[in-house]
Amino acid sequence: MATWILHVDLDQFIAAVEVLRRPELRGRPVIVGGTGDPTKRAVVATASYEARAFGVDSGMPLRLAARRCPDAVFLPHDPPVYEAASAEVMATLREFDAVVQVLGWDEAFLGVSVDDPEALAGEIQRAVLAATSLSASIGIGDNTLRAKLATGFAKPAGIFRLTRDNWVAVMGERPTEALWGIGGKTARKLAGLGFTTVRELAGADPGVLAARLGPTMGPWYRTLALGAGSTEVSATPYVPRSRSRETTFQEDLTTRAEIGAAVAALARRVAEDVVAEGRPAARVAVKVRFAPFFTHTRSMTLPEPTSDADELERAALAVLALFTDDRPVRLLGVRAEF
Repeated sequence: MATWILHVDLDQFIAAVEVLRRPELRGRPVIVGGTGDPTKRAVVATASYEARAFGVDSGMPLRLAARRCPDAVFLPHDPPVYEAASAEVMATLREFDAVVQVLGWDEAFLGVSVDDPEALAGEIQRAVLAATSLSASIGIGDNTLRAKLATGFAKPAGIFRLTRDNWVAVMGERPTEALWGIGGKTARKLAGLGFTTVRELAGADPGVLAARLGPTMGPWYRTLALGAGSTEVSATPYVPRSRSRETTFQEDLTTRAEIGAAVAALARRVAEDVVAEGRPAARVAVKVRFAPFFTHTRSMTLPEPTSDADELERAALAVLALFTDDRPVRLLGVRAEF
């Protein structure tokens, strides 16, 4: 039997869970985020397909989402409910003869040995639907990159195979941003070098990419364009590499004293998480979102790893001092890295 990697991705997961709780919302545009009040500062956690048709995307400010889709139903973000639904799905996946690597609430890689991966994918979809009433899209690949990208072609509730055999036909003329691992900013840099499609990037000179985009990342982008990826799926539980806390303020902070006090408070909350994690932090980062929506992050390595709240607070305030912009602040975050 051949070895395959399946990427299972639940369709509009958070929105779908909310619709299961409120069946009367089926078919209506649903947007989940913050407290569910679009007049307050928060971002979209997810949007139903009906809302996405109006241009609403995850990470978008709720106020902008309300302007784009004024008839949407806005609901508060309720993580414990989504965690419980996710656990049911993952338990269902583990009933199959597969190695299951959980990637998040709504997605997982499955390593399987089977002659007909499409048939198995169909069985998985039916099992998940029967157990949880949630639909899933499944990408089939000969490595994790191709399986992940295949899911995009499978949505919603479909199955798609992407392998070395059809990689160029499917991906060659697509923009570089279509690759898993290349965002808009990197795509613009690549376009500036003359590489706008996956095919063009695959044919790029690694030396040129290394010189312009870094000795590690430059050639790696070409590797992505060639469709290379890991063939290993691990059931080892995910261990977080950091712990973070952040707050969006309903009114901008305008004084250094206010900002400093907020960072200190966040640092102490992060310190509690670090202690609970049982691993000392080696690095501290501070994220600042200035009005209207400019986000910057600075960080520093600690003299030695620590879980001490006073030390983490001092480090966070030292990182904050690296910011010289005096614009009003709408969001602050502190992250401790292990």
